[in-house]
Amino acid sequence: MLSVVGVLGGAGGFATIAAVVVKRGKFRAEAADVLTDTALTLVQPMRIRMAELEAEAQTIREQLRASNERSHRLQASITQLRTMLDRWYALIFAPEASLPAIRSTIREDRRRIQTSGEVRAEPTGDR
Repeated sequence: MLSVVGVLGGAGGFATIAAVVVKRGKFRAEAADVLTDTALTLVQPMRIRMAELEAEAQTIREQLRASNERSHRLQASITQLRTMLDRWYALIFAPEASLPAIRSTIREDRRRIQTSGEVRAEPTGDR
């Protein structure tokens, strides 16, 4: 009789252990699902924000490129104007300087600038 009770009790113990092992796998799967859902919930807003930041960075890069181009054009204009002023200064203070020669040179420089578009006034956007 004890053998029968022992076998039945032992079988019940094995059944309990088997049930726990089977359920443990299910608990792990449920825990993994919960962790995955939580991670996706947290990652999605960060993906959206990352996309916004990348778009903003691209806009800033384009603005920087445009500013650099404008800066180079303005530097070239300043160089040309400085050269022209140096030429006028030398012309004015030359020992053989004459008012008609100075006026003629200035008219020629202005005409050259207007026809070639070398130096153009650009809006600065500072106002």
